[in-house]
Amino acid sequence: MYSGIAMGFGGENPYEWRGKIDAMKKRSNVFIEETRRLGGWGWRRICRVGQDDPRRLIHSLKVGLSLTLVSLLYLMEPLFQGIGQSAIWAVMTVVVVLEFTAGATLCKGLNRGIGTLLAGSLAFLIEYIAQESGRVFRAIFIGTAIFAIGMAATYIRFFPYIKKNYDYGVVIFLLTFNLITVSSFRVHSVHKIAHDRLYTIAIGCGICLLMSLLIFPNWSGQDLHNSTVSKLEGLAISIEGCVNEYFNRSGEAAKEGEDRAMSEDPIYKGYKAVLDSKSSDETLALHASWEPCHSRHCYKFPWKQYVKLGDVLRHFGYTLVALHGCLHTQIQTPTSVRALFKDPCIRVAGEVSKALKELANSIREHRQCSPMILSDHLHEALQDLDATLRSQPRLFLGRNTNATTNDLALAAAASSQKPSKYSGVSLSSVKTDSSALLEWKKSKRVEAAERKVLRPTLSKISITSLEFSEALPFAAFASLLVEAVARLDLVIEEVEELGRVANFREFSEGDDQMSVVRQKPENGSGPVPMENHLPCHVADC
Repeated sequence: MYSGIAMGFGGENPYEWRGKIDAMKKRSNVFIEETRRLGGWGWRRICRVGQDDPRRLIHSLKVGLSLTLVSLLYLMEPLFQGIGQSAIWAVMTVVVVLEFTAGATLCKGLNRGIGTLLAGSLAFLIEYIAQESGRVFRAIFIGTAIFAIGMAATYIRFFPYIKKNYDYGVVIFLLTFNLITVSSFRVHSVHKIAHDRLYTIAIGCGICLLMSLLIFPNWSGQDLHNSTVSKLEGLAISIEGCVNEYFNRSGEAAKEGEDRAMSEDPIYKGYKAVLDSKSSDETLALHASWEPCHSRHCYKFPWKQYVKLGDVLRHFGYTLVALHGCLHTQIQTPTSVRALFKDPCIRVAGEVSKALKELANSIREHRQCSPMILSDHLHEALQDLDATLRSQPRLFLGRNTNATTNDLALAAAASSQKPSKYSGVSLSSVKTDSSALLEWKKSKRVEAAERKVLRPTLSKISITSLEFSEALPFAAFASLLVEAVARLDLVIEEVEELGRVANFREFSEGDDQMSVVRQKPENGSGPVPMENHLPCHVADC
């Protein structure tokens, strides 16, 4: 049997051919397994994106439904006969204008509508002026108008206020104006083209606004509000975790922490979200300024105050970056020395974390801060830390202070005497006498050699003098921790200003218990109730 197969395939050995078949089966099995694994990874990735924010799926459904509605302008014969090829502008409008939040959709929709309307009006005015003249003068006039309007509109885009709020509208204005004005020179039905475009863009913007404002709306103000709350909670987790890790981890744990990727560090994740939030905060605040009041209490919320609070939180986050860097410095304070200051430092960090969580709860619940936000416990912890530092002066002043000072003084005197030995070589002798030139070069070589000998000596003296500074890394850590407390005052001031301008309700005695009940579990399990994330005073409705 195998011999027949072998003869059928060029007389190869049947065992070699069977080996080739087995190898092909293995490769195919490996390919199928890799494809299955890749498909499973892709499906898990898709599900994770939806689980992180279920609103993404809802927004995708709204975009699909909006595109289907504007496509009816093509699919339904009566609508296509009335609008024609201009229906494509409605499809383009939905693709470009419909954004994730209502504020972003309003911003782009109104910019597109106003830009198109102004461009069409100006194009009609230029066409009315040019149509009474000859063809050559008409072409010159249209070209001059396009140059002037294009230059002026482009220059206006450089104004900060225009670029921030109406840049998209100016771009649409330029595009529409040029299309209508240039087309009017060759096409006589330009009025119908402009009318159809305005009509279809209005249909597209209307569908986008309907979907954004009335069907499961996503408010930019709500996202900015929730982002501020999460940033405060992230900073609270970071500072407490950083101090606890500094005092509790061993040498092996420190080495593992250095090998661990920074993106997997929960301390890094806590303050990274704050440091990277400047652009998103400004964008959300801009879009929120376009949103209408969508609650029973029609207060004008100060979204700019949220941006100011974000700036203060970023300055607080810079302190945490430096504090976190103390965990990975090359020179570490011995564990026995750190143990002397463990309790007061952990108490200070715990009180700062507690204050940040209280600020987060006050913003989440739209109420004023607690009058006891800076409790006596924080001041007591600071006093204990100061007293503990003062009780260990030898750690910071050193055991061999006099000997070290004498060594450094002798080294400085020796280095200062070296240049004076060759100070008698004058510039004139170097220029005129060749022997003096050789002597001067020789003296420079000797001086360089002696400096090479002196440099290791000075390095040894410097290293020896570091015996007194075994607690200096901890001194930097403690200084940064106290700096965090100082910057906490600035954060509290901004939160109080936010509550005052936004008309948050006054603090009551029962809010402490409510904050404990509504606070997110520390282990991260379980979602935060949705009523805590509502913007303005929707939670009171």
